[in-house]
Amino acid sequence: MRFTRRFTRIFIILCLIAVFVTTPILLFSSHRLIHLGSDASKEFVGDLSILKHRIEVQALNAVQQEEVENLKEPILDVYRDGNQISAVSLYTIDKNDSLGQPKNVSLAGNNVTTHDSKKESQQSLPEETLATREKALEKSRPKEVQHSQNVQSHPRRVLDERVKEIKDQLIRAKAFLNFAPAGSNSNFVKEIKLRIKDLERAAGEVSKDSDLSRRAIQKMKAMSATLSKASRLFPDCSAMVKKLRAMTYNAEEQLRTQKNQASFLENLAGRTTPKGLHCLSMRLTTEYFALQSEEQILPNQHKFQNPDLHHFAVFSDNVLACSAVVNSTVSTARVPEKIVFHIVTDSLNLPAMTMWFLSNPPGKATIQIQSIDMFDWLPNKDILQKQESLDPRYTSPLNHLRFYMPDIFPSLNKIVLLDHDVVVKRDLSGLWRINMKGKVNGAVETCLEGEPSFRRMDMLINFTDPMVATKFDVKSCTWAFGMNLLDLQEWRKRNLTGLYHKYLELGSNRPLMKAGTLPIGWLTFYKQTRAIDRRWHVLGLGYDSGVKLNEIEQAAVIHYDGVMKPWLEIGLQKFKPYWKKHVRYEHPFVQQCNIHD
Repeated sequence: MRFTRRFTRIFIILCLIAVFVTTPILLFSSHRLIHLGSDASKEFVGDLSILKHRIEVQALNAVQQEEVENLKEPILDVYRDGNQISAVSLYTIDKNDSLGQPKNVSLAGNNVTTHDSKKESQQSLPEETLATREKALEKSRPKEVQHSQNVQSHPRRVLDERVKEIKDQLIRAKAFLNFAPAGSNSNFVKEIKLRIKDLERAAGEVSKDSDLSRRAIQKMKAMSATLSKASRLFPDCSAMVKKLRAMTYNAEEQLRTQKNQASFLENLAGRTTPKGLHCLSMRLTTEYFALQSEEQILPNQHKFQNPDLHHFAVFSDNVLACSAVVNSTVSTARVPEKIVFHIVTDSLNLPAMTMWFLSNPPGKATIQIQSIDMFDWLPNKDILQKQESLDPRYTSPLNHLRFYMPDIFPSLNKIVLLDHDVVVKRDLSGLWRINMKGKVNGAVETCLEGEPSFRRMDMLINFTDPMVATKFDVKSCTWAFGMNLLDLQEWRKRNLTGLYHKYLELGSNRPLMKAGTLPIGWLTFYKQTRAIDRRWHVLGLGYDSGVKLNEIEQAAVIHYDGVMKPWLEIGLQKFKPYWKKHVRYEHPFVQQCNIHD
């Protein structure tokens, strides 16, 4: 009896234990089956067309790789420029690989290469494994991003981590969207379009992580979940690689085209005259013809041919530019009454140029204004038009007038030639004390490698020509126009103008040199140039040359060589103040023509 009671108690206890253990397991399993069944049914109903398309794509891939429509596939070596950064980050590619896609994409520096590997299906991974990998990926993300930034060393500032990830997400989302069948309106297509729209609105033009709003972070997380879903729907990585490569190639082609267009427009703007300068010339011309004939004569004409004075020559049709050269030279001169300016322009701008200096006399200095059409002895100008150049300034007779200095000024011994895009910052009287050592041209050299103004002879002169290769040394030092001290007596002895005519005629018959005055100047003054101190003439203010401010402060003459002239809108703002301080913006005609500081 006692034994039966004990057995009964043990049986009851064992039954209760069994119930307590098995009941939670059965409940959890039933709930799990219901959850999986509902998710599977929803996914099946919502993405039936996507699944069908995926099966078709896999069948086609077994026969032939599907081609991407409207995209041209480039060669494998996409990135030719070593200074570019891929739009697809290392983190993005690694994340795709960790989600079951084959690791056939590697970014080494800036090159994209493909490798053969086995493909794995995402559907074989259980959900617990995916969740575990996602959490591990989130934890290791900062390290991966840091590794990506270390691999791609670049002098330019790299985008912040989250902003870069947003851009990568948008690129991947658009690539996945192209994989959907044409005309598809499934839940996946609607979802990914909505994610793209929301993320673009939330991120906007932000370039720093600190500027991202909380809403943008939330949209980024939602996009991450959608991309994970897309990677399960499209496990084939080769199509993604091909799509991204084609997108990158097209983006680089567009960038290259935009750079060419920007360069063309920049050069076009550099050789055009602003409307304000046209207006100023017309108003000055009208004012000039309203004067009496005796009022149109400039004073101090007896100084024009005095060899004991300091003579400067400027050849230009730009009134405002000439005024800046004259004003800066006179304002820095210790003895301005010894300065004589000779400005030569064309007949169209002669009245305007004369009227400006009649109404704005250069202090104690003397100024003479002439027209190139007054020089009847000039040879035929048609030979200049044979030079191949899209820029008319290079073939302008006014630009080539510098090679006739002894004929224009027959009674002078020395003269300084200034371009109209220079500003004088120090007294230039010391130039007349330089010993020329029998040379004709005193100029600053430009043959120092590493300097922004560095030039070699073969950059502008064709050394494949037998005559050039025989007479000239390709390693000889080059020099610059812009501020040149010319010994006219030595010029006449060596008949350099005749030598200029010889090379000009040879260049019109065969490709001897590029158009412009600099290459033919190197030939004409070959072994006739005296190098002067670099502080006399600093170049590089007309383009982004990286010229240092301390060099500008120590310079006697600064030169806006290049297309970014200070009177143009495209001029570099950091260098414009040196030029603007010598322009009379308070002049009534200048204000009426909307030329403002």
